[in-house]
Amino acid sequence: MDVKKVRREGKYAVYEVRIKLDESKSMLDQEMAIQEAVNAVGREATKDALKNLDTSGNPLMVNGIKYTGKGLQNEDYECPYGRINVERQVYQNSHGGRIFCPMESAARIISSATPKFAKLLSYKYGHSGCREAARDLMESSGRAICTAYIQTVSEMVGSVAQFLEPEAIYELPEDMPMPSQIAISLDGTCMLMVKDGWREAMTGTISFYDSNGERIHTIYVGAAPEHGKGEFMARFEREIQRVKAKYPDAEYIGLADGAAINWEFLKKYTNKSILDFYHASEYVKLAANAIFPSEKKQNLKKEWLENSLHNLKHKNGAAKRILNEFIAHSQETPKYYKTDMDSAITYFTNHYRKMNYAQQTKVNMPIGSGVVEAACKELIKQRMANSGMRWKEKGASIVISIRSLILSGKRWEQFWQRISESGCPAHREFAEIK
Repeated sequence: MDVKKVRREGKYAVYEVRIKLDESKSMLDQEMAIQEAVNAVGREATKDALKNLDTSGNPLMVNGIKYTGKGLQNEDYECPYGRINVERQVYQNSHGGRIFCPMESAARIISSATPKFAKLLSYKYGHSGCREAARDLMESSGRAICTAYIQTVSEMVGSVAQFLEPEAIYELPEDMPMPSQIAISLDGTCMLMVKDGWREAMTGTISFYDSNGERIHTIYVGAAPEHGKGEFMARFEREIQRVKAKYPDAEYIGLADGAAINWEFLKKYTNKSILDFYHASEYVKLAANAIFPSEKKQNLKKEWLENSLHNLKHKNGAAKRILNEFIAHSQETPKYYKTDMDSAITYFTNHYRKMNYAQQTKVNMPIGSGVVEAACKELIKQRMANSGMRWKEKGASIVISIRSLILSGKRWEQFWQRISESGCPAHREFAEIK
């Protein structure tokens, strides 16, 4: 389709495009013609925008090294509207080495994709994978792109996110009120790896609650399966330290299940520990079956269970009193329920000090680790554990990095704003062009 730039009006470009609106065609066919016309204008405008960022071809000094122009060369680039071919200046220093294109650096090109297209591809890849992303692009905008290219660009974006992560400072939402409590949680979930079979991937959340107990923001951190969990713990610690630096006087609570490794980590950063109420209640149910094994006592069991869970949630000191009940009934427990009762006693003995639910519910604050458990599902399971999926560590870590940015409020936009302002590692070498 022919597109013509009619004129330039200062910073504005005016284009002319002819669209055939044929009443003999179906409305769907005419809409597709309109879409192609829009894409054609987009391709032409993108090409002009890239050319505006090019140099004149004169020699450049970069970090004290002289680069000499090698003339204009053609290159294909991918943008949201299609493939475009651009003639641009390329350079090389006096010692040879790789060719450098200032326009690509200035435009923040990522693996031949314009930044808008790289952002679009990686967003879709983070949500649904290559095939679904390709189908979505074709259906929504008539944009045909191969799955291998989607993966290549997305993996580069994820690698940039990982490279920038240690130095990245993402701002919390500007309109967020002062948090009353900040809950820190971590948990793990399994995913299938190519070499090692099922392995545990880690997730961590930092959740901010207002004075009414409403969750107002959550930071998500995830990591692919690794030996020892050291990389995940280091990343999560950096996030926690940044939050504590901003809110040093906030009340920090640790919310998790009974895994010892969780509490070894959380005790360093929190001043209150809350065991997930759901996990505690499951052990109360085990004990209820042991205390009321007879079918004739099912109504009594139901009443006792409801009262025990209500007291556990709303009465101070209830956890210790329930533990004492377990112990008192343990001698009368039938043999086939003995293991369940012993498990309930052990669990409450180890954790009753973390069951201060009454204090939390009184001020409408959380008593469950549902946020981090949901994070396991959203961050890992929904994308990484679909039928037939097996992952290598690098690919898994890249997808999790992208999904963490997308899920954590406005971080995805902040990440791309950072790319626009400062570039990524591929651009930084030539950031000081003079």
